[in-house]
Amino acid sequence: MIAGAVLLLAVLSAIGTMRLRLPFVLAFLGLGMLLGSEGLGGIDFDDVELARSIGVVALIVILFEGGLTTEWRDLRAVLAPALLLSTVGVVVTAAVTAAAAYFFFDLSWITALLLGAIVGSTDAAAVFATLRFTPLRRRVATLLAAESGANDPMAVALTAGFISWLTIPAYGAEEIAIQLLRELGLGLVIGVGLGLIASRAFARLPPELGAFAPVASVATAGIAYGVADAAHASGFLCVYVVALWIGNTPMALRRTVVAFHEGIAFLAQVVLFIFLGLLVFPSQLGSVALASLALAGVLVFVARPLAVLLSTVAAGFGRRERLFLSWAGLRGAVPIVLATFALSADIAASQTIFNAVFFVVIVSTLVQGTTIEPLARRLRLATEPRPYHQPPIEIGVIQSLGGEILEFQVAPGDALVGSFVRDTGLPRSAIVMLIVRDGSGIPPRGTTRIEAGDRLYILATAEARAPVEQLLVEWERGAAPTRLRLASRDR
Repeated sequence: MIAGAVLLLAVLSAIGTMRLRLPFVLAFLGLGMLLGSEGLGGIDFDDVELARSIGVVALIVILFEGGLTTEWRDLRAVLAPALLLSTVGVVVTAAVTAAAAYFFFDLSWITALLLGAIVGSTDAAAVFATLRFTPLRRRVATLLAAESGANDPMAVALTAGFISWLTIPAYGAEEIAIQLLRELGLGLVIGVGLGLIASRAFARLPPELGAFAPVASVATAGIAYGVADAAHASGFLCVYVVALWIGNTPMALRRTVVAFHEGIAFLAQVVLFIFLGLLVFPSQLGSVALASLALAGVLVFVARPLAVLLSTVAAGFGRRERLFLSWAGLRGAVPIVLATFALSADIAASQTIFNAVFFVVIVSTLVQGTTIEPLARRLRLATEPRPYHQPPIEIGVIQSLGGEILEFQVAPGDALVGSFVRDTGLPRSAIVMLIVRDGSGIPPRGTTRIEAGDRLYILATAEARAPVEQLLVEWERGAAPTRLRLASRDR
C-alpha cells in the first residue's frame, strides 16, 4: 500500500511539474526528501549500499531505453563530437571543477578530483526526459542524447579510479589511465559482440511470442551488464551499445519492446530519485550551501562551455549550437549515484561531496532545466512541437517476406521539404508507401508535395536498405532538391 501510494504521488507530482514546466527530477527528489526522516514521512533511510545498488540497476534501465530509441543514421552524423564530449569533455569538466572544488572546499587534490569526476558527466535520465518534451533540431538533439548515453561510463570509470587512488596504496594516475582504457575498450568490444548476437535473435522472434519480447530484452540488459562487469569492463557502455544495436534492427516486435522500456525507464527514474532524496538530510546542507553554489556556477559557466568548445571545434557546429550545448549539460541522477560510491567506500569528506553534488544537481535542474526550451527558441534551434507518435504499422514486420519498412521524419531543414514524391531519388526497389501528415495518412502520388513535419514510410527490398539509409542521411544533411531531381531522372 505504501509503495503504491508513493508511486501515485510520483505520478501526480510529475503531472504538476509538467504543467509548471519544471524538470521531473525536482519533483522526485523533493518527494524523497519529503518522505525522509527530516520530512513529513519520517522514513529513516541511510542504507548507502542499497541506494547504490538501486542506482546501478536504474541506470542500466535508463541507458538501455536510451540506446533503443537512438537512431544510428542520426548518431553517425555526430559520432565524432559525441565521442569527444563523452571522453575529453568529461576529463576537462572534471579537471576544471576539481580546481574550483579545491579552492572552495577543504579537500585534498585527489578528493577534489574525485568530486570533479562525480559531476563530470551529463545525466542520461534528465537529458532523455528533456528531449522527450523539448522539440530540438535533429543534429543537436542527437548529440545531446549520444553524449549523455556515452559519458556515464567515462565518469563511472574515473570515479572508481580516484576512489582506488584514495583507498589503495601505490595506486596512481598511471593505473587510472590503464583502468580507463581497459574498461571502456573492453566494454565496447563486448557490447558490439553481444549486440550482434542479440539483434539477430530479436529479429527472429515470432510475433506470436510478443508477450515474451520484454522479458527477453530485460534479460539481455542484465546479461550485457553482468558479462561486462565480470570481465572488469564498463557494464554501462556495454548496455548502451547492445541497446543501440537492438533498437536499429528491423524486427516485428520493436514497438512492444520500446514501449515497455519507456515505461520501466520512467519507473526507474521515480524509484532512483526518491531513494536518493531519502539520503539527503536538509539540516546538513547549510554548511556547504555557498561553496556548492559557487562550484555549480563554475561547472555551468566555465567547465561545461570549455568542454563543448574543445570537443566540437572541428565538428561544424556554429556559435548558437555551441552556446546551447553548453547550457544543456544537465546534471541529475548519475552524479548523485556516483556520490554514493564515495559514501559506501567511506572516503574522507564523502558526506561533504554528497551534499555538494546534491546542490549542483538542484542548481542544474532548476536553472538549466527550466530554461532549455526558451533558450532553444531564442537561438532558433527549436522545431515545432510534435505530438506523441505511434507508428501505424510495425516497422520491420514484413521482413520475413524479404522487405523492409523505413521511417523518416521530415524536419524543416531537410532537402525533401517542398519536393515532389517522384523527385526523392529513391532506387527502383524502394517506394514511399505512406505519408502521415497531422495524424492522417496520405496515399502518396508522384505529384504529392512533401512538407516539413511529414512522416514518410518507405518500403524497400532487403538489398536496398543500405542505399536507402544513405539517402536518408543525404536528406537530413540538406542535399539540394535539384540534386534529387537529377538523381530521379538518371534512374
